[in-house]
Amino acid sequence: MFNDRSTSLSLEEERFLDAAEYGNIPVIRKMLEECSSLNVNCVDYMGQNALQLAVANEHLEITELLLKKENLSRVGDALLLAISKGYVRIVEAILNHPAFAEGKRLALSPSQSELQHDDFYAYDEDGTRFSHDVTPIILAAHCHEYEIVHTLLRKGARIDRPHDYFCKCSECNQKQKHDSFSHSRSRINAYKGLASPAYLSLSSEDPVMTALELSNELAVLANIEKEFKNDYKKLSMQCKDFVVGLLDLCRNTEEVEAILNGDVEMNHSNGECGRPSLSRLKLAIKYEVKKFVAHPNCQQQLLSIWYENLSGLRQQTMAVKFLVVLAVAVGLPFLSMAYWIAPCSKLGRIMRGPFMKFVAHAASFTIFLGLLVMNAADRFDGTKLRPNETTGNVKQLFRMKTSCFSWMEMLIISWVIVFSVLSYTGMIWSECKEIWSQGPKEYLFELWNMLDFGMLAIFAASFIARFMAFWHASRAQNFVDANMKDLTSPTLEPNIKYYTLARINWDPSDPQIISEGLYAIAVVLSFSRIAYILPANESFGPLQISLGRTVKDIFKFMVIFIMVFVAFMIGMFNLYSYYLGAKKNEAFTTVEESFKTLFWAIFGLSEVKSVVINYKHKFIENIGYVLYGVYNVTMVIVLLNMLIAMINSSFQEIELGQRKQSSIRSSDEIHLNSLNNPPRQYQKIMKRLIKRYVLKAQIDKESDEVNEGELKEIKQDISSLRYELLEEKTQNSEDLAELIRKLGEKLSIDSKEEESRR
Repeated sequence: MFNDRSTSLSLEEERFLDAAEYGNIPVIRKMLEECSSLNVNCVDYMGQNALQLAVANEHLEITELLLKKENLSRVGDALLLAISKGYVRIVEAILNHPAFAEGKRLALSPSQSELQHDDFYAYDEDGTRFSHDVTPIILAAHCHEYEIVHTLLRKGARIDRPHDYFCKCSECNQKQKHDSFSHSRSRINAYKGLASPAYLSLSSEDPVMTALELSNELAVLANIEKEFKNDYKKLSMQCKDFVVGLLDLCRNTEEVEAILNGDVEMNHSNGECGRPSLSRLKLAIKYEVKKFVAHPNCQQQLLSIWYENLSGLRQQTMAVKFLVVLAVAVGLPFLSMAYWIAPCSKLGRIMRGPFMKFVAHAASFTIFLGLLVMNAADRFDGTKLRPNETTGNVKQLFRMKTSCFSWMEMLIISWVIVFSVLSYTGMIWSECKEIWSQGPKEYLFELWNMLDFGMLAIFAASFIARFMAFWHASRAQNFVDANMKDLTSPTLEPNIKYYTLARINWDPSDPQIISEGLYAIAVVLSFSRIAYILPANESFGPLQISLGRTVKDIFKFMVIFIMVFVAFMIGMFNLYSYYLGAKKNEAFTTVEESFKTLFWAIFGLSEVKSVVINYKHKFIENIGYVLYGVYNVTMVIVLLNMLIAMINSSFQEIELGQRKQSSIRSSDEIHLNSLNNPPRQYQKIMKRLIKRYVLKAQIDKESDEVNEGELKEIKQDISSLRYELLEEKTQNSEDLAELIRKLGEKLSIDSKEEESRR
């Protein structure tokens, strides 16, 4: 089971290995100097040589003595062992070995083909301590050894980013075919090193950007490599915690801005009138780094930007803020015109502040909703003829009385197409600007953008259809005015006569009917945009977020729901399809009726007599009762209550876990800075933050409780000290014996001289 080579050890080699393990420096030194036939690469029953034993027990002097020997094997494995133990001085001593002179081997693992035969690493058929794909820099990153990582980085060691999961290069194909499990584990080991705070801190010139990008990459891999999902999610969270840790160490506004904006010096000159771009914050929102966005330092900075150019308003009461909102709503047309003329003036800068923009958007959209309500108010008492329609004009077509646009409808159309330009509040012009600034890809990924686009597209289609109906009616009216004396003429063409008909006789595809249907949908979607404002409220925000979270749960629920619904719909149709006309109602006799009956049964609007037939076929009727009862129990009692429980669970999670949500909807494109030449000021700030982070990590590590490994190290130090004291005692005894011998010889010589004199 263990190494058979230990059975052939000589007494001299056994003594040599014991001395290396227990720190007997005098014996090691003496044997290395005097025993020329000693095999320094001999191994014990576990396959460990003297160098590995010395490193494992933190005997620095013995390690230095052994490293002076030529043809010493397993230096690389000893280096990995020292890194795993965190022995910084031993790591530095091993790195000074000639084998690492050029630094090439630091980037290679024991599994590399050129290292499999030089005995540099412990690469054999026996069990080894470390994975064959782990390099020194990867292992140091895994162990979070900041000083060792720094030393290896100075030596030129780096962690290569794994290829894409779907990469089809020859190297990946070969590894996948040879050993797919080892290939997957090597990818995880590499990502563990890349996601280590030690490596992120010391290897990247822009650690915030690197950590955010890596966290997203790992989150994507968690959904791709399902078998290692937990590992990748843990690493993704580790990267997010690293960014949050840096933000937590900020001490002034400049440092917070450096993390939120990236390039401080350049970002202040970008954006609208010199406003910071907040590119890192937008990236954190995109990658759902919630702890970063919700951090107090981040929120304080956002609050300062929120009240930009209105810092005094922050300390005012709610009554004052309400009056400001009311004043902005009343004077919105004039303020919008002033902003259009001079966007970078003092008033323009105030108007483009986030708070004022929010108030302007909310006020403008509230006015728009008011127009929709006022337009609907004309129909509360039913359709009435307008005053000019009671004149009794015999030539006037009926459609000219209904297809004309009212003044309210004209105002709504103008608000969507024209007034939105003046008030820069969104609508068609704002959506066009947003598509241009974000790009089509980023724009489509935002669900709120899809809602806006759909609403405006439906409004536009409704207006176009209504205009086409009015245009056709106008052409018909012009023809009548030019060629006909009245509408009772028998020579009236069918395409003209159609526009004299009442609504009951219109075609189903009539443009005005289509316009009215689309308009109704657009009105519903318009009121749903109120959800933009709700996240700003502490009470309504969690409710809306909970509803959004449950959408995924609802989709999962719908799979089971549709499966059960279709099963019962087809079954009941097959049961009653032969009884068309022989039932008290038409339920289940057609597929359409089966769908209607089962759908409304969910809400308790279907009757039990739906399964009753007029014939005495009690077997069919009883089967119908059973299936209908099982359906109601399954759908209403089980599935619907399960859905309610899921929604309640999601709401509780949001309300208890995230009391305050920050919703930021940006229309600016995220411009990322080049990492090759970062600005000097930004680099200085990041160096300060990284230094604090590393010092904090080292202090936290040193403040941990003494564990079993540290007690073992103390024991080994005491053992080594004992051998040193014994050596010193032996040396002193030898010196004393030599002095006594010399003194005896001198006394003997003196006595002889005394006798000769006598």
